[in-house]
Amino acid sequence: MDKEDIPDNNSSDKSNNPENTSNPEILKSKNISDRAEEAHQKTPLTYKRLLLLSISALGIVYGDIGTSPLYALKECFHGHYAIPVTDSNVLGVLSLIFWSLILIITVKYLLIIMRADNDGEGGILALMALVRPENSKGTRYMIILAIGLFGAALLYGDGIITPAISVLSAVEGLSVATSFFDPYIIPLTVLILAFLFSVQSKGTTGVGKIFGPITFVWFIVIGLLGAISISETPEVLKSMNPYYGYNFFIENGFHGFAILSAVFLVVTGGEALYADMGHFGLKPIRIAWFSIVLPCLLLNYFGQGALILRDHTTVSNPFYFLAPEWALYPMVILATLATVIASQAVISGSFSLTFQALQLGFLPRMRILHTSEHERGQIYIPQLNWIMCIATIALVLGFKSSTNLAAAYGVAVTTTMVITTLILFEAMRRLWKWSLAVSVIVMILFLAIDLSFWGANLLKIFQGGWVPLAIGLIVYVMMTTWNSGRKNLLFKIKEQTLSLQNFITEIMSIRMIAIPGTAVYMSSNPNGTPPPLILNIKHNRLLHKQIVILTIKFHKVPHIRTVNRIEMEEPTEGFFKVIAHYGYMDVTNIQQILEILNSKGINIKMDRTTFFLGRETLIPSKYKGFSKLKDKLFILMSSNSQRATEFFNIPPNRVFEVGTQVEL
Repeated sequence: MDKEDIPDNNSSDKSNNPENTSNPEILKSKNISDRAEEAHQKTPLTYKRLLLLSISALGIVYGDIGTSPLYALKECFHGHYAIPVTDSNVLGVLSLIFWSLILIITVKYLLIIMRADNDGEGGILALMALVRPENSKGTRYMIILAIGLFGAALLYGDGIITPAISVLSAVEGLSVATSFFDPYIIPLTVLILAFLFSVQSKGTTGVGKIFGPITFVWFIVIGLLGAISISETPEVLKSMNPYYGYNFFIENGFHGFAILSAVFLVVTGGEALYADMGHFGLKPIRIAWFSIVLPCLLLNYFGQGALILRDHTTVSNPFYFLAPEWALYPMVILATLATVIASQAVISGSFSLTFQALQLGFLPRMRILHTSEHERGQIYIPQLNWIMCIATIALVLGFKSSTNLAAAYGVAVTTTMVITTLILFEAMRRLWKWSLAVSVIVMILFLAIDLSFWGANLLKIFQGGWVPLAIGLIVYVMMTTWNSGRKNLLFKIKEQTLSLQNFITEIMSIRMIAIPGTAVYMSSNPNGTPPPLILNIKHNRLLHKQIVILTIKFHKVPHIRTVNRIEMEEPTEGFFKVIAHYGYMDVTNIQQILEILNSKGINIKMDRTTFFLGRETLIPSKYKGFSKLKDKLFILMSSNSQRATEFFNIPPNRVFEVGTQVEL
């Protein structure tokens, strides 16, 4: 969890900035975090563990790209913008597929973009956070922030379409064998998707252990089928020559440009691949790609092309026609399993993306479950999981076929890829210190490819491409609304907040009624006075004999030893500042904190302790129009965020919430 998950009544205060090394509390906190992280990083990546992570990555990271052979080549000759089935067109399309996989996935993502990781996390938000200028009021900052958020929001749109088109295209293979299954294709797809989303709580490690070996079999099988077909028509390998791709555009003109929207289906998992980097790490992902995924994909695409060259009638479903007749039903079963796994890639990618948005302050507090002690990025978000489940099933019921879904697929993710390339330029210059000439050349090369795919996919907006764009726009509005609303709220609260030292000095000069027991005031800033404490004195004119200002900090390591967990300071008699440190896998345990404090000489009994939490009642601004609508949306999001009592596991019967009204 991150600072956004801690009730923050003064997080805009400089003393709460991790970069402010003048603060001794922060220095101590950083030292504890650093020591724990160093111990964690020294854990060796054994060959056994590397092999396990690489196989798991097959199921989680490469499921989307790995199942594209089911529909990508078919859509080029049998979709909305189908081109005539001629030998030159087949070789031309295969050439475009080959170089798309090499240039976009291998060079752009695996070799260049994935060098930009934010504490091991990938994805467009991680990249944006790395390159944003420190001056938050500058034009460059605002541009990077706006396009980065919009690109991230668009991924949710295509992330919902991927499970729908993947599973539906696999189940449609039953209709190749017999028309008997036609009425059952949609119900079967819905059942499979419901099952997929229901197992997400097991975590990507548990899911990967199951899915990884299945995906390994999938890649080997599709590679073998392709290799057998290539052996019968080896001239298909000529398509690796880029001349055939160039000649394809010369012969087909604008129609050839339009078909790029179908070719793009072979690389749609690129952004999800980058977002999933935090689940397994860069090395296992690269090993899986170069040793298994890329060779098998190329063999299968070339094999499908060889089959079409031999028999043009197989273009209606070249993937399933590659299999011998006796293997059709087993292939449908294997393909269905593989497409369920393909959906896993974008689901886990969406979890990673959401977690990063929470860390960066663009989404409200949600319940996040960490599912691995070894990989910080492996998480499960229940709310998001079931929202995606409902939306994905709705798409299946609405579009009814993989061909219809293909028309909606790609518009949003191509836009995100263009944005990623633009932000990558900043990374090349600011992070890696590449020369301007090299950076410009690399950016122009990638932009030329990305913009070509983007322009072709724009033609599909009215065929369903508006769906992921609409979803992305909704998410973008939510992100920007929460970010601006949160900053505004913290500014309003800061106006009412005193520094803790000034507060103690003032209180000591005022006669107060002291009552027995202990009051624990939760605060993310150990040097600021929590507003509930100020309000308690203002209205009740009393103080508990023992006051604890408790700050809970979370670090990017799975566990922090109990002996290093608590820092304590006593600015004045009976007044304590306490910082409790937790790893991301540690369960926040208030009772344990009290026991440690007791061992340090602070006598605290749970039955005589009251926990004071702030609870703001938000009031929309008096302005009318769009500003008031944004305020109402922020209030709605705030009221549905996870409550601090649940997050910190505080006994509900010991909690006293102090409410304040804040006009936005």
